[in-house]
Amino acid sequence: MIIAGIDEAGRGPCFGPMVVSIVVIDTKNESELKSIGVKDSKEILPKKRESLLLKVKEKTLEHQTIILEVKEINSLMVKYSLNEIEAMKIAELINNLDEEVEKVFVDSPDSIPKKFEERIRKYLNKDKQKIKIISENKADSKYVVVGAASIIAKVTRDKEIEKICEKFGDIGSGYPSDPYTKKFLAEYVEKNGKLPPFSRIFWKTCEVALEQKGTTQQKLF
Repeated sequence: MIIAGIDEAGRGPCFGPMVVSIVVIDTKNESELKSIGVKDSKEILPKKRESLLLKVKEKTLEHQTIILEVKEINSLMVKYSLNEIEAMKIAELINNLDEEVEKVFVDSPDSIPKKFEERIRKYLNKDKQKIKIISENKADSKYVVVGAASIIAKVTRDKEIEKICEKFGDIGSGYPSDPYTKKFLAEYVEKNGKLPPFSRIFWKTCEVALEQKGTTQQKLF
């Protein structure tokens, strides 16, 4: 059976892009992925994730990745929720598949996974509606095919963050709880009176940083 797994990286950070990846495999190869150590990327150290990346890609029938840049996130969030945006991008990946996939396993950000499946289906092309979608919480730790997608998404996003750090210095991971991220944000806003250009302006962390400086939210366009 041909199946696919989908996962994202960078959903929660206030800095940087969100990355969504899809991996397509034959179920006969699931054991091979497990044997090389494929699992939820959060359970794998960074160097190990990088070493697994090429191996994962080699064992897939197809893989695709969407890098959702901050500018697009900010623009879409004027109208849509983050769950809706993620569902759109997941549907885009499924619609672009060349392989005939029977099932797609998705790591649901919604506490009611069925609702997230319904969101995805709204954006699927007619010829993809026959695909069975298994939307579950923590699917990246339950299904190796989703774990494989999580590795590609995570390594891809880490490289995007590295590019930002090369230009702006250490911004941390981009997550609001990261002390390096909080320090960078506070210092940048204090010095420049505005958010860094890679900020998600609707995140509470960014809004608070501007409020503390006494600055209004930046315009999108």
